[in-house]
Amino acid sequence: MRKAVVTGGAGFIGSHIADELVARNYHVTILDDLSSGKLENINGLLNGGKAEFIRGSITDLPLLQKLFHDAEYVFHQAALTQIPSSIEDPLPTNEVNIGGTLKVLIAAEANKVKKVVYASSSAIYGDAPSIPHKEDMTPNPLSPYALTKLAGEQYAAIFHRIHGLSTASLRYFNIYGPRQNAESQYATVIPAFITRIGQDLPPVIFGDGEQTRDFAFVKDVAQANILAAEGEATGAYNVGSGHNVTINQLAQIIMRVMAKDVQPVYHEPRPGELKHSLADITRARGFGYEPEWSLEDGLSNTISYFSKTEQHATTKQETS
Repeated sequence: MRKAVVTGGAGFIGSHIADELVARNYHVTILDDLSSGKLENINGLLNGGKAEFIRGSITDLPLLQKLFHDAEYVFHQAALTQIPSSIEDPLPTNEVNIGGTLKVLIAAEANKVKKVVYASSSAIYGDAPSIPHKEDMTPNPLSPYALTKLAGEQYAAIFHRIHGLSTASLRYFNIYGPRQNAESQYATVIPAFITRIGQDLPPVIFGDGEQTRDFAFVKDVAQANILAAEGEATGAYNVGSGHNVTINQLAQIIMRVMAKDVQPVYHEPRPGELKHSLADITRARGFGYEPEWSLEDGLSNTISYFSKTEQHATTKQETS
């Protein structure tokens, strides 16, 4: 069996990549320190013996050297991802996202890994003067988090150029879907909206709600990762849906799908956040990426997941 390693593989996106790899008959090693990932995201894989889990950090180079032995592909998803916390305390984000990524590349090159697919971010564009965002635009990171993602891309490009390590950096736009964290203080907008609307509470919108985002469903993103690994992709690629909506429109769509009607409340904008975001996915289409999920279908799937999760939690509380 072909071997793949997913760093951050117990997390939201990483666990979906692990699912898809197992479905394609890979032997999958999942590395995660569980700081934000959850074992429940991968229990189905572990219980079925279809993957192995190692608890550890991407900052542990000897561990990476061991895990990458005989690996064909490394999907590097592990990172500290919250923009607000990177602003409040940038050191941990720097150490994990830059230092950890460098160690992933060192271990991959030493073990002759065929390709590293790196999870970058559309945050590297900042408030670009025009949309859609294209890969040849000059980066303008507005937060320490965004800067670390750009640095990771540059390290990946340097390892490709100097050492011949094949690397592809996928610039994620706003990814959503089942298993996304709705409990964090900085929960991203879709799970935060679903949770509050489901409780008949008003969704909280930061700013005037006219900011736009490009939302891509996580199963499409998992496919993009594997297509990039197995194909000839090298360099940076946008991974989004190629469409955007305002946050006000998003709230209305979620309420319609949930058959709820509550008026949003508006708070001050968060520092370091963008006004408009839209992916030009022409380049990613070159390696076969084509989003299959519409926003409404993806939201319906996600809402169903959160509803079942809530019902399960309620039942567990009642029987404990």
